[in-house]
This record gives sequence, structure tokens and C-alpha cells, in this order.
Amino acid sequence: MKNKLTKAELIKNINDSTGIDAVSIGIVINQMFEELKEALIDDRTIELRGFGTFEPKIRKAKVKAHNPKTGEPCSVEAHRVATFKQGQELKKALWSMRDSPSLQGSNR
Repeated sequence: MKNKLTKAELIKNINDSTGIDAVSIGIVINQMFEELKEALIDDRTIELRGFGTFEPKIRKAKVKAHNPKTGEPCSVEAHRVATFKQGQELKKALWSMRDSPSLQGSNR
């Protein structure tokens, strides 16, 4: 299983590095997520320079789809999804990790 960073760990890490109380950090993070969600619902693109861009898109309907659990055929209606495109700084930071031990033996 992959490593995860939970919201609670994120709050603790910010608290440890800034000294700002965890309750205030939690309020700000929750409000930030709410603002991001509302912007996507309002069909707005969110650009966070150096990190990436979130964009709402419409995924086309599929008449010939299948349920991955059961393999049964089904259809999927057109629906909205949020996409993410990484920014240059994030991309460079991740690419610099090419020699990471977790990539050893990876086919990707």
C-alpha cells in the first residue's frame, strides 16, 4: 500500500513548522477545500502557480461500458469530473526523484 498523507497529518505538520494552533489551521484548510470545491462546481479553473491547475471537465457518456467488479455491461451518463495538471515546479520536484528507491524495478 502506498504512503498517504491525511488531513490530520497535514495539520500537524503545518502546526509543527509554523507554531500556528492546529484548530486555526484546520479551519483554514477546510475553508480552502470548500472554496476549491465551490469554484469547480461554478465551472471555474483553479490555478495555483507552481503547484498545478484544477479544471472541471465533462466526461462523455458511454453506452458500452462494464462494471469492473462484476464485468457486467452497463452504460454511464455524461458527468463532470475534476482534472489536475501539475505545475512546472511540482513537475521538476517529482522528476528530480527519479533515483528514488521506490522506482527501483518499476515498469512505469
